[in-house]
Amino acid sequence: MNKEKVGNQIAALRKEKGLTQNDLGERLGVTFQSVSKWERGEALPDTAILPDLASVLETTVDFILSGGEKALTYKGKITFSDMSEGLKCLAKMGELLGKQNPIYRHAVRGINEGMDVDIEEGFTNDYIFECFVAEAIIQNLQSGAYIDPTDIKNGFKYEHFRNIVLEYCARFGIR
Repeated sequence: MNKEKVGNQIAALRKEKGLTQNDLGERLGVTFQSVSKWERGEALPDTAILPDLASVLETTVDFILSGGEKALTYKGKITFSDMSEGLKCLAKMGELLGKQNPIYRHAVRGINEGMDVDIEEGFTNDYIFECFVAEAIIQNLQSGAYIDPTDIKNGFKYEHFRNIVLEYCARFGIR
């Protein structure tokens, strides 16, 4: 493990988030001097801090410790099409079972309450539907999945959601 590369990675991610060394230190319960030592490659963060550091920087411990160079190990691959089809299956469930069927109603209610949204609105509105696809992809990325950035660029109709998902990909070392 190269301390200098790790330090450079921490500095780059911190700056990307618009945080000062002091801001990052406060969020982690360490001094700005500690953050400075990490970034200069003089020391590494304590292992107990790494999960919190990754969380604040919205990345993974592996991505920090690899200095942004090493390929990450992903827990499976997803595609834009699979995420889109998965959401369409929920809409199809409402058509096949009936929208008043308890199985469908409970599934929809669980999503609506858990995410504070109206998933059914997405079944009839392309923009909202793409928002749900983006959310599904992001949730999978946060769980360790991989998606090809080209698939994102080709899959999304709306640039806004494309850019958000590509930003998350970059945070997880997918470029």
